[in-house]
Amino acid sequence: MWKLKIAEGGPSLTSVNNFIGRQHWEFDPDAGTPEERAEIDRLRLEFKRNRFRTKQSADLFMRLQLSKENPCGPIPPPVTVKATDEITEEAVTITVRRALSFYSTIQAHDGHWPAESAGPLFFLQPLVLALYVTGSLNSVLGPQHQKEIIRYVYNHQNEDGGWGFHIEGHSTMFGSALSYIALRILGEDPDGGEDMAMTRARQWILDHGGLVGIPSWGKFWVTVLGLYEWSGCNPLPPEFWLLPDISPVHPGKMLCYCRLVYMPMSYLYGKRFVGPITGLIRSMRQELYAEAYDEINWNKARSSVAKEDLYYPHPLMQDMVWGFLHHVIEPVLNRWPFSMLRDRALKKAIGHVHYEDINSRYLCIGCVEKVLCLVACWVEDPNSEAYKLHLARIPDYYWIAEDGLKFQSFGCQMWDAAFAIQAIIACNLNDEYGPMLRKAHDFAKASQVQDNPSGDFTEMYRHISKGSWTFSMQDQGWQVSDCTAEGLKATLLLSQMPPDLVGEKLETQRFYDAVNVILSLQSNNGGFPAWEPQRAFRWLEKFNPTEFFEDTLIETEYVECTSSAVQGLALFRKLYPNHRRKEIGSCISRAVQYIEDTQNPDGSWYGCWGICYTYGTWFGVEGLAACGKKYKNSPALRKACEFLLSKQLPCGGWGESYLSSQNKVYTNLVGDRSNLVHTAWAVLSLIKAGQDEIDPTPIHKGIRVLINHQMEDGDFPQQEITGVFMRNCTLNYSSYRNIFPIWALGEYRRCVLFA
Repeated sequence: MWKLKIAEGGPSLTSVNNFIGRQHWEFDPDAGTPEERAEIDRLRLEFKRNRFRTKQSADLFMRLQLSKENPCGPIPPPVTVKATDEITEEAVTITVRRALSFYSTIQAHDGHWPAESAGPLFFLQPLVLALYVTGSLNSVLGPQHQKEIIRYVYNHQNEDGGWGFHIEGHSTMFGSALSYIALRILGEDPDGGEDMAMTRARQWILDHGGLVGIPSWGKFWVTVLGLYEWSGCNPLPPEFWLLPDISPVHPGKMLCYCRLVYMPMSYLYGKRFVGPITGLIRSMRQELYAEAYDEINWNKARSSVAKEDLYYPHPLMQDMVWGFLHHVIEPVLNRWPFSMLRDRALKKAIGHVHYEDINSRYLCIGCVEKVLCLVACWVEDPNSEAYKLHLARIPDYYWIAEDGLKFQSFGCQMWDAAFAIQAIIACNLNDEYGPMLRKAHDFAKASQVQDNPSGDFTEMYRHISKGSWTFSMQDQGWQVSDCTAEGLKATLLLSQMPPDLVGEKLETQRFYDAVNVILSLQSNNGGFPAWEPQRAFRWLEKFNPTEFFEDTLIETEYVECTSSAVQGLALFRKLYPNHRRKEIGSCISRAVQYIEDTQNPDGSWYGCWGICYTYGTWFGVEGLAACGKKYKNSPALRKACEFLLSKQLPCGGWGESYLSSQNKVYTNLVGDRSNLVHTAWAVLSLIKAGQDEIDPTPIHKGIRVLINHQMEDGDFPQQEITGVFMRNCTLNYSSYRNIFPIWALGEYRRCVLFA
């Protein structure tokens, strides 16, 4: 059986806080009783049977393990509230207690709530390709790992034989080709798989133009593998790292994710690295193209992208630039004496790789960069210590559930914990659930980043991080504006509670450090970006090299980050009124103006990181409401209420499709289904905006949906995906199903029933 390990280290691993927040899975062949193993098999089979109807796993393996380790005693039966019934204080309190009791059972001993943070299918396959290229596949992925990866990939194959960009999406060449290739590397026969799965997958690929239609990131990976040619890829010249800092196209000005992904890519491109051409590679060259490999027009293939993958078509100007780089600049840079410039650029690029690796304890900023840096370090020196340290951190990205082994984005431990703390406090049952808060408080204190990146970090295009909170854990080290603000808010709330209940509060200077980070990130327009100050011109986004993402090249501002900053700073100003008061006041005023300015005409806000308009509107409302009576029942909040009320379903809930983000228009879930997380966001927004003072009926209806969907054990069901990034890809935050219904029920109990 698989076992989730919490806050444990291992060989070749280092930590700044004794691995608090680390979560990884290990396989123990002797673990579990026969009954437990039978239950695991039943859950796997149940998911497989329903995989076309229910795409998300319910994180049941983690729930089984932790609820056994942390039993909470009997949980009362669930409450049902009929449409004609009045919602009573007793019904809400019972539901809240049941929910908190269950949630306490899946809290880890270090204080965080382990949870899946996955969903995109292109996270996992590059790991398989990278380990195959470096010859480490079988030493890193044991038989059980490989079996679970195969299970996961097959479980998320669409009925048409292809695979999507993410597990709820339509089939794409990117998802289909990389999934097929990964399965072949893991030993699957080209005509194998249940119901001819591999044959159907290959047919889908060929019917849609073959491997030449894979988008740019896919072209990169299949080239490294030896299934494609570098001459069929748009250039990724490492010489960009040698440009003067004043250059508008310097990579140091780009969005950190873009910069750090293309950093190792440019190194591998500059090296023209290709893995060994094995018999398997030769076979796949025949399997995946509609024409003979030697007859492919690679120059034409550079701009070939399957229509199923084409979300962001390249503007003509961008294609002209690629053509100039490919036909003119690259031939020059590969000839002496200009080749010396390439050697210098390669050293600069790999130097940045090593800097980022060291400062993130080889976790990197996320899984996409992680695997690329791993390959780059191996190409530089297959026997290097850097490569070994990379291998040791791969398990930090695994997640095991009933659908198989998936590769996470990078974990959301601190993000979830900050929200969970606020949700629990909102229930106003602190004396009963103090132990949960104490553990979470300890985790939050241990997760705050204590230092800036090493050395002259500005020369490495890094920003201050001391006092921040990351999305995951302190070892990763990357500051995030809204994570810092939500961490500040959570620890400030806990600082007002009795120490004998929740532990000693954070030192005052560490609150000040968090405020320093937040203030340093505000843009000129008053909004807040996520990771770093906005450095690039907005026109640079026209050169977005990906075909499947939007808003990926430059850092930009978000209503979510701006709202979190306002909320955190407003609470800090209330408790510490004399610290940087003028700067904080100015910051809040400008941020609030940004929130008002970005409200859509229909009253909504566009949320870039959650399921779009419901998520964004919750943040917009929370940001304005944090400023007090001035905004109570303001025109902006009334418009927000009108928008949400217009989207409420007849059942009383809300349910928004991820297609809202992709198509930029509010879209209901298929069949007008409600989603508990979306419903909770809407209810929280309506309460905060003062709808209960005008007509509480819509709020009552939403709460009734939350109460009636609670499960027997106090948990809430996993439904559709709740996260989005770069407009066209989804990300599952499996803890949201607990956090936000608890939060909405708590706010309802405290602010509506007891008002």
